[in-house]
Amino acid sequence: MPPNERLRDALLKQGITPSELADQLQVDPKTAERWVTTGRKPHARTRHAIAAKLGETERYLWPDAVSEGKAQQVSESEMVKLYPHRNAVPNDLWDRLLGAARSHVDILVYVGMFMTEKPTLLDQLRDKAANGARIRLLFGERDSDAVIQRSLDEGIGRNTISAKIDHALAFFKPLADTPGVEIRTHATVLYNSIYRFDDEMVVNPHVFGKLAAHAPAMHVRRLAAGDLFSTYADSFDAVWDGASALT
Repeated sequence: MPPNERLRDALLKQGITPSELADQLQVDPKTAERWVTTGRKPHARTRHAIAAKLGETERYLWPDAVSEGKAQQVSESEMVKLYPHRNAVPNDLWDRLLGAARSHVDILVYVGMFMTEKPTLLDQLRDKAANGARIRLLFGERDSDAVIQRSLDEGIGRNTISAKIDHALAFFKPLADTPGVEIRTHATVLYNSIYRFDDEMVVNPHVFGKLAAHAPAMHVRRLAAGDLFSTYADSFDAVWDGASALT
């Protein structure tokens, strides 16, 4: 069988050798080496543990090890709860997700003005960055066609969302020089707002003619063999890669 290059790459990204992985999982180092060099598949429970440790999905690391039916079933289980409107997401859930985040806080919005109502938010993000978390904040490009069209579609005037973006960026700009915090702007059509906190996220799909607060929201939690969480995480990365640094 061919080598498992996806597993090799995931280990390299985390700075973990096959021997170290074997030690952490309490298996023979030669067995762990074969997972990489010969493409040998670990047992299901071990695959789950490896995927969780490396922050990847089981299906990504071993594409043919999880059936389509099983992947779909697991992906459905990644949905923790569906809320009819974003403003129905409980405040204590937002607080728990942010408070528990240790490695990732990713936010993709045009404005996200409701976040500015949390008085300790900037201090929390600074503390998390100081403790090693990667904070990535994506806001709309105020003069982009997509932002202007969205403002017109919501029936609130051509430049209303642009003005709101100015207010949001003024709020978050004090974080711009904080190590571990990056702020960018994007000109993409915003199909979903995404709020990721480590392995959980709130996804706010947008509805034509509706304010984001009045559109549904999904609380999603990553499972190793699922695809739902990774679909939105990959979408965030795609927007991030094409975005511009805040000036």
